[in-house]
Amino acid sequence: MKYTILTLFPEICDAYFASSIMAKAIARGIIEYRAINIRDYALDKHKSCDDAPYGGGPGMLMLPEPLGRALEAAGALNRVINPLLKSEKTSPRVIYLSPSGRPFDQALAKELSLENELIMLCGRYEGIDERIIEAYVDDEISVGDYVLSSGELAALILSDATFRLIEEVITPASLAEESFNQGLLEYPQYTRPEIYATLRVPEILLSGHHEKIKRWRLEKRIEKTLSIRPDLIKNGIHTFNDEILKIIEEKAEKAARGRDERDKGN
Repeated sequence: MKYTILTLFPEICDAYFASSIMAKAIARGIIEYRAINIRDYALDKHKSCDDAPYGGGPGMLMLPEPLGRALEAAGALNRVINPLLKSEKTSPRVIYLSPSGRPFDQALAKELSLENELIMLCGRYEGIDERIIEAYVDDEISVGDYVLSSGELAALILSDATFRLIEEVITPASLAEESFNQGLLEYPQYTRPEIYATLRVPEILLSGHHEKIKRWRLEKRIEKTLSIRPDLIKNGIHTFNDEILKIIEEKAEKAARGRDERDKGN
């Protein structure tokens, strides 16, 4: 996988790709990274990359000319100039990070992790000229229902969520029971000491009984998902296996009994 990020502030992204697991993956040749400074493709003496929007309004908009030149330097193709390319996969997948884009989730992270290269365009100010989206962008993606000052943080979120899914970056066992795998959140984890500030590690985890531990962890995943993200349960109800469905039913019945008892007490 190759990550190419187009930005006005490459140093923001450089620091991340030079650290931790990402740096190790680059050193091992599993992934590649380059940042392209959009200002390098502005031709005036001030390296201008923004101007006021047509029609008025607050803020500034990123100019199409330097953006287009930077994208083409990255390997993106202009599908307006070359309309036959609209139906062909002849260039890397180009992503514009935008709060107006489709929501980013684990399923999309898995999809993007299968690409050979991602070109990510980081906006600033009030965004970018719409013609750049029409000509070059394959996907507009939002990392959440909130607005950031720039696209760099969003690009790093997308990079982090995808690179770790690439084969050999992280062991498959570490990914198997993470949040969102099987449509459930992750179970609680504990390490030494056994007692911390009067709080004990659950006895089941000290038992050495692997089947019981496996069952306990699954139950905790379901309990947490029911409590915090019931929407995941609703969305996954037709894909869960029989064991998960049975535990969900048991938890629902237990919750119903608890409500009945509280109602009787009132």
